[in-house]
Amino acid sequence: MAYLALYRMFRPTSLNDVVRQEHIVTVLKNQIKTGRIGHAYLFCGPRGTGKTSIAKIFAAAINCEHPVDGSPCGKCEACKALKDPSNLDISEIDAASNNGVDEMRDLREKVQYPPVAGKYKVYIIDEVHMLSSGAFNALLKTLEEPPAHAVFVLATTESHKIPATILSRCMRFDFKLIPQSDLEERLRYVFDSIGKKYDDEAIAAIARAGAGSVRDMLSVADTCVSYTSGKLTYADVTSVLGNADFKEVVRLGKAVLEGNASVAFERAEAFLAEGKSVGMLLKDLMNFLNACAVAKACRDGRAVLALPEDTYLEIANIAKGTDGRTLLRVTDIFAKVEPELKYSTSPRILFESAIMKASMPQTDYDLESLLCRIAALEEAVKNGVVIKNDGGRVEENTIAVEESIPPVRVEEESIPPALEAPPDEATTGGNVYFDEEFAPPVLKKATPKPVEAKPLPKAAVGDAKTTFGAFLRSLRKVGKNGVLFTICMDLDNGYDGDVFVLSTQSDTIFRSLTKEEHYSMIAEAFRGIGIAEGGFDVRLKGKKTDEFNQSLNELKQTFQGVKIEIK
Repeated sequence: MAYLALYRMFRPTSLNDVVRQEHIVTVLKNQIKTGRIGHAYLFCGPRGTGKTSIAKIFAAAINCEHPVDGSPCGKCEACKALKDPSNLDISEIDAASNNGVDEMRDLREKVQYPPVAGKYKVYIIDEVHMLSSGAFNALLKTLEEPPAHAVFVLATTESHKIPATILSRCMRFDFKLIPQSDLEERLRYVFDSIGKKYDDEAIAAIARAGAGSVRDMLSVADTCVSYTSGKLTYADVTSVLGNADFKEVVRLGKAVLEGNASVAFERAEAFLAEGKSVGMLLKDLMNFLNACAVAKACRDGRAVLALPEDTYLEIANIAKGTDGRTLLRVTDIFAKVEPELKYSTSPRILFESAIMKASMPQTDYDLESLLCRIAALEEAVKNGVVIKNDGGRVEENTIAVEESIPPVRVEEESIPPALEAPPDEATTGGNVYFDEEFAPPVLKKATPKPVEAKPLPKAAVGDAKTTFGAFLRSLRKVGKNGVLFTICMDLDNGYDGDVFVLSTQSDTIFRSLTKEEHYSMIAEAFRGIGIAEGGFDVRLKGKKTDEFNQSLNELKQTFQGVKIEIK
């Protein structure tokens, strides 16, 4: 006897054997028990979810003389006659290859003949959405008022392509994708029936590859059974599916999440040089990011992913050390690349560009990348780091600053005792907390308590570098506002006589700095290092603004003690 594929060998023969679809099975069982059989049914849903199988069972059950719980008994004369291939009481029509007007006219003529063995003549039209407009019109009147012995069962994966005139004449049933737990249970039954040994991780991987389709899952399982004669393992399944070595995918994904662009690019190049498909590599990387999201957000992530223990632990450690916004941003970048690959003439370049964009947020100026950078900066500032402009690798307790920022080095020993900010007990404002991992930061308090100013040592006057470093340190403790701190790091600074000046050429940044909430924090930071109101200034640089700045200074001197706000 010729070999039968697993999906054919284990096709359901009764409604009780159907995997899930209880909402459909219950209705059909009750109709069979009560004899209230409709004349037209429409089965809609994804492939491999049981549409054709249920249609065949239903066709046999309504002709059975003694149905058992809504399913054919298989023993009566009608059931035996219907098993004969020459019997025409149940006809299966492939609408993909019989989609013309002539075929439907022929069906309309044959439907008038009564059944031979049973009570009903059933026509199962598969992929009915493939019929032409003329064929639908030829079928329309017959479908509306067929002979009493005729029953039509239409099956389709694309119900939106069926005319409304056809839809309104059918009882519609929508099939749903099969949950992974049910797929795993069905696959265990299949492997136990054929005597195949397996690991639980291998079962979970095959079920996940089925993506809700029993037929797709059994097709993959058929290949896996032939791949090895011994026990089926998780590694065997990944080899059959053509996935990359998981450990190497983890190295690539980890480098992307950590912002290590050179390692990420090298790993991607190594994969592609080995002949790995760009689409498959992107799919593997997306699966890794999805696993990280599940491990980070779900309490029972181990049960959801059903991965080998060492594999899950590695993913969980990576997810734990990754900021939620970074994970969402990287996933979004690769999700947008996936549909673009289909139409790209250079998929490799497109994928590598996505690798570089995802692993280098400092080069991307969209909102998500800026939020990720600010979150990382706030975390580093909260941990009390040293800011160095080494222009290279970030070492422990160090933030790497871009080369465009003036060289600033603020260390404990370089700050005079008098310039040190007050202890943390003296300040109470600006602490940032997160309600959830993926929620935006919420400020508890925005206005710090005033701190008594300390006199500025004469040795520090004129040393703009030291004063600016002390100001940043004080601002970090007073406000703890990551956005303001980031903006101030980019400002030009220097002394204009006895006045310490912070300046920028951006009108937008200038307006932000002179807002009341930001300006009050800047003033408080200067008071913390001994520079009172009038000892500092915030200016907009440029030839066109010299006259404005001069007029503004005159106003401040004339109306001392009056707050002047720039809008």
